[in-house]
Amino acid sequence: MRRSTRLFEIIQILRVSKGPVTAEELAAKLEISVRTVYRDIAALQAQRTPIEGEAGVGYMMRRGYDLPPLNFDPEEVEALWVGLSMLARTGDSTLQKAADRVCRKIEALRAPSDWLQVAPWGTPIDDPANGCVPVANYREAIRKERKIRISYQNSDEIRTDRVVRPVALIYHIECTILAGWCELRNGFRHFRTDRIWSCDLLEDHFFGQGEPLRAIWQEQNQTTNSSDAA
Repeated sequence: MRRSTRLFEIIQILRVSKGPVTAEELAAKLEISVRTVYRDIAALQAQRTPIEGEAGVGYMMRRGYDLPPLNFDPEEVEALWVGLSMLARTGDSTLQKAADRVCRKIEALRAPSDWLQVAPWGTPIDDPANGCVPVANYREAIRKERKIRISYQNSDEIRTDRVVRPVALIYHIECTILAGWCELRNGFRHFRTDRIWSCDLLEDHFFGQGEPLRAIWQEQNQTTNSSDAA
């Protein structure tokens, strides 16, 4: 999380809290160290953000402080609510946490559309404790144009090791597909993320190739969710 985003999240948490929030609670919610919380609080107070409190007691936002409103009409809010709720079905735990943060911001604007329900069934959460590779790793590799080494098991339970230049993620209800240029097959392939047993981000980059590779992949219209092509 970027520092600017983190500072904004601290403000949001304190704004909606009904009582003091300790540095430990903030650190747990933001997945950062307590020391970082102290530094961020000090930085916000130096910017004249009306945060009151101290270490060991907790922090509160002075009443009356607000951020500029976001202008969404009711249908736009409902669309955001449904779309963000559906992220929980992708199995991407990092995106789900980001969606929860956005939902809190929507709740701060107006009453939540809790009568709009999204079924929770979908891809299991990518919990590393259960041996899953976080989908966030693939998104990072795509953004930074870094090659990855994966161990992949196809539908026939044949496992191979591949070096891949990832170009896209396709989220389906039942699974998530990673598209990339496979150096073993010398072509584009699609990999179900739930069949990837391990993934290592390599130091090798493919700077400047991501966008043209993605354009070629899109032209070839390889958007099937079948993993047999891998």
